[in-house]
Amino acid sequence: MGQLVSNAYAVVLLLGVFGATGLSDDVPEALQRPEVLAIAGVLFLCEAVADKIPYVDSAWDSVHTVVRPVAGAWVGALLAGQSGSLNDVVAGLVGGSTALASHTVKAGTRMAVNTSPEPFSNIALSVAEDLGVAGIVSFAIFHPTAAAVIAGALLLAGLVVLYFLISRIRRFRRRRAQRKEERQLAARPPA
Repeated sequence: MGQLVSNAYAVVLLLGVFGATGLSDDVPEALQRPEVLAIAGVLFLCEAVADKIPYVDSAWDSVHTVVRPVAGAWVGALLAGQSGSLNDVVAGLVGGSTALASHTVKAGTRMAVNTSPEPFSNIALSVAEDLGVAGIVSFAIFHPTAAAVIAGALLLAGLVVLYFLISRIRRFRRRRAQRKEERQLAARPPA
């Protein structure tokens, strides 16, 4: 479930709703509490708005560099159980580390998308993320192993895409700096 914590509030909200409505008996009571659902709902709405505004989304992601991995660890440990066993610790570590990787993909992709001159790609990417999280969390309730495989594959694909985007952005910046230097040299009067 850690792969999905790039939208931590949606995950907590959906899991809590599935548990509170009786659609799943596997959701811990802590996620079903009314105050947890209310806070997750409000924070999800804040994230849904912030995520659709270029550069505001990157500022939001900066703050959530700590929040998402901690949320992933917390959700992973809760879903593993509350016995305090080594399995709970491992589940927390896996949840936190995959949430950090997922956050890296999301934040990096958003920075790349923010360089496009139009806002619609940012909105489309945000809506796709929201729908993807809802789909995977819903699927995970009924088919956890298959959902974990799909989420893992999506995370791996996201890391590959992020690597590609970073290399393209670096190449673009080098070319732009080189052109700027060439223009400055051409503008100097001959000595």
